[in-house]
Amino acid sequence: MFGSPRRLNLRLICTPKTPARDTLDVWPALPLLIRGEMALSSGADDIIAALGQTNRVCQVDLGGLEDRQLDSVLAAMQVPFPQLTDLRLISNGETPPVVPDSFLGGSAPHLRSFELDGIPFPGLPKLHLSATHLVDLDLFNIPHSGYFSPEAMAALLSVSSSLRILSLQFQSPQSRPDWDSRRLPPSNRSVIPALTYFSFRGVIEYLEDLVTYIDAPQLDYFRIAFFNQIDFDGPRLAQFISRTQALRNYEAHVEFDDSTASVRLASQSVIEISCVEPDWQLSSVAQVCNSCLPPLSMIEVLYIEHEYSHLVWKNDAIENTLWLELLLPFPAVKNLYLAKDFAPGIAAGLQDNVGTEVLPSLKNIFVEELKPSRPFQEKIGEFVAARELSGHPIAISVWEIDSDADSDADSDADSDADSYADSGADSYADSGADSDADSDVDSDADSDIDLEVSYHYVPKRSRRRGYYVPQRGYYIPQRSRRRR
Repeated sequence: MFGSPRRLNLRLICTPKTPARDTLDVWPALPLLIRGEMALSSGADDIIAALGQTNRVCQVDLGGLEDRQLDSVLAAMQVPFPQLTDLRLISNGETPPVVPDSFLGGSAPHLRSFELDGIPFPGLPKLHLSATHLVDLDLFNIPHSGYFSPEAMAALLSVSSSLRILSLQFQSPQSRPDWDSRRLPPSNRSVIPALTYFSFRGVIEYLEDLVTYIDAPQLDYFRIAFFNQIDFDGPRLAQFISRTQALRNYEAHVEFDDSTASVRLASQSVIEISCVEPDWQLSSVAQVCNSCLPPLSMIEVLYIEHEYSHLVWKNDAIENTLWLELLLPFPAVKNLYLAKDFAPGIAAGLQDNVGTEVLPSLKNIFVEELKPSRPFQEKIGEFVAARELSGHPIAISVWEIDSDADSDADSDADSDADSYADSGADSYADSGADSDADSDVDSDADSDIDLEVSYHYVPKRSRRRGYYVPQRGYYIPQRSRRRR
């Protein structure tokens, strides 16, 4: 067996519990995989001994690194590792040391996968200029001490022709570009031909600068999380997204919970804002839909939902206006699904919209578990009557949750993430079209307030608390990737 190690692809695995100092010389000089949780080990001596075999190490995957352990690992990796293809280091310390520019001898020609979590490495773009075969680059919880500029990251990406997955997530909103040193947009953008998945967490100014320099024509999925701020002006981001494949679906979900507001496309692409106050959430997601996304003329089905543990909505004039602002960039929506708690405020906003500037293509409104409500009927009734007079009838239906179907949907989502991404869109649209014919508002009713409401059973899709990365074939929980 040991006579054909390359043919058999033999490897030696070293963990924090492997007595590497005593046993490495006993085994043949096979390639080394160094992996394990350092939190389970009191020291790092055996791992350091394994790292000393620089010409044999092809993978390093160490999690739970305390500051002292990380410092020892970094010190042992200041020389070239010519066979290294995969590197993953996760900090569990309070003040992790900064990775020096001399890391890996300043060169990593065979590196294909690189991940740092909670570890500052401001010189990383320089190192990766030599990593021209990089396929997966994941930088999570980047401390402010590890900040690098959008221009430096763009220079790295310009030579990453094989890169398929990119995650760039900063720890705090302090990590932002210097407005005084911002440059004019380049005349030519660098194309990242293989990139299909992009994850970002930070301030919008950083992302606006970064996407000015790059194009990703094969991008299928993106996951963008912004820190809370007042203004979300993202015309360059909108242009970048318009040059990708991420907007190929006709369904969108605007979702709220206790700490975030987001807009999610059926492709699982998401833009999320970290925010707690409901009115700020609504203002922020409305700005994102109007500014950070290209024209949403392909979206025909829109859901507005929430998962608050305790709902606090004022339903006042300001929020009603914000609802209209949120709906404005959806001119092609035919079927609108509303959480019951949001329906009165949205109805109040639509009440004053007698024209077709907002939702001009709307045919059906489905309200979750709609109960007889005089204020709601009055508000939505005036809107429906006005649309009826203009030759654009709208049907009001009850969006009832079928618990059995909901359980089936959850089961399907657990067993097949791809079907979760696409499930139900066609049936929802078809059902909406049917209800358009079956449940039109009775134009002969006694007043514009009396609505003929039909019941429309739809399995309410369960929101998976995370996001699917098809290139990896699994979900990443929404709150994961935090420091272990």
